[in-house]
Amino acid sequence: MKTYLTLRPVVAAAMAAVALSGCNLAPKFVQPALSVPDAVSAQAGTPAVANAPALSYAQAQAWIQSSQLREVVALALTHNRDLRIVVENIEKARAQYGITRADLLPSITAQGQGTRSRTSADLNSNGQSSISEQFTAQLGFTSYEIDFWGRVRNLSEAGLQAFLQSEENQRNVQIGLVADVSNAWLSLAGDMARLQLAKDTLASREKAYALTKRMFEIGSTSGLVLAQNLSTVETARADVAAFTSQVARDRNALQLLVGGVVAADLLPTAQTLAVSDDNNLALLPVPEQLPSSVLLKRPDVQAAEHNLRAMNANIGAARAAMFPTISLTGSVGSGSRELDTLFGSGNGTWSFMPQIRLPIFDGGRLRAGVDVANANQRIAVAQYEKTVQTAFKEVADALADRAQWGERLGAQTGMVQATQKAFDLSEARFQAGVDNYLTVLDAQRSLYAAQQTLITLRLAEQTNRTTLWKVLGGQEVPLQ
Repeated sequence: MKTYLTLRPVVAAAMAAVALSGCNLAPKFVQPALSVPDAVSAQAGTPAVANAPALSYAQAQAWIQSSQLREVVALALTHNRDLRIVVENIEKARAQYGITRADLLPSITAQGQGTRSRTSADLNSNGQSSISEQFTAQLGFTSYEIDFWGRVRNLSEAGLQAFLQSEENQRNVQIGLVADVSNAWLSLAGDMARLQLAKDTLASREKAYALTKRMFEIGSTSGLVLAQNLSTVETARADVAAFTSQVARDRNALQLLVGGVVAADLLPTAQTLAVSDDNNLALLPVPEQLPSSVLLKRPDVQAAEHNLRAMNANIGAARAAMFPTISLTGSVGSGSRELDTLFGSGNGTWSFMPQIRLPIFDGGRLRAGVDVANANQRIAVAQYEKTVQTAFKEVADALADRAQWGERLGAQTGMVQATQKAFDLSEARFQAGVDNYLTVLDAQRSLYAAQQTLITLRLAEQTNRTTLWKVLGGQEVPLQ
């Protein structure tokens, strides 16, 4: 009976260990819900809904005059997966900075321990078996480094700069997303305008072909003219099919950026770019002499600066590693042979163990580490300078295009008007029997090409406004 009582705590401890070994703290795997419609169709699925912060940000973009586009931007800020990845990377960088910052303080741990052992009779001098017990409780810290040379502080600073860099990267991705969504929405509008032009052209050519066919049947025109007329109809029909497909592809591209289905009432119409409306995507006029300091506020430039600061801090950490390291380990607690007297008077324990580590010979490893840190810093300087130069080039290019858009659009509008007049005159001359139908065909093709080019230029002009906002770092520069 005595042996059973002695083994009972051991058996209970073993059973508890077995029970705990079955625990698993990993979260239960749940397969993400598919973020695509059940059917493969551009029109299928439930339209996405934007959250309040995204709507607030989108509504604050005064340079976007279209209310539908602002809502689409809000949807993208809510559901876009690339942006979601960047946001999670910020949380990861925040946690990593928390780890490095925690190294500045000692890690305090509590420990309790109890042992119970039986010594056989053959091992005891008195020839009798014995059972011994020992209980301890301690509070202490282990290997806390006294940061004389700033190694830990510099590593913490590098972690902070990496975190700040990730925030700027998130802002850069967000600005790029707004620009990409705007351009995709405008591209859809441009192709819808081209599709509508192709449909209108097809309708007019079918009407002209029907008239020519009746003239041919009564002998007023030749079979050659009829065949030429039919070729224009088939060409227009092919364009309608091509632009119909392209519109569907544009809608798919927009919904990929948004991360969900876009409601039909938020999509552009064929008239968005077909009319000469300068307020579709208005951007405040930019001063001719734009200060270069504006470029320093771009998120990519800010991110490059934070990376440079992190590399500087890493140099300090690498240099500090070449100096002696002093670490402390200590604990206070209590110990007793009986559990009920563990915290009794006179049972206190303590230990204190300072340690100094002095690098003597490492084959040049630490010196090479400093050289690597210096090289990384020089690389960061070059990357920072290249980022600033790239920003200057992008803004200068956008401004150079901006200065000529008024003249280009005016010239193309005049071209459309001139070709329209030429087409009207050539058609009238053909009906009067003065000219052949080839002249009408040439004028018709020229008019159609000029109208398509005008839509392309209007789309490019609107895209330039978006690009200018993007390369300015998402800033609306006020007038001087």
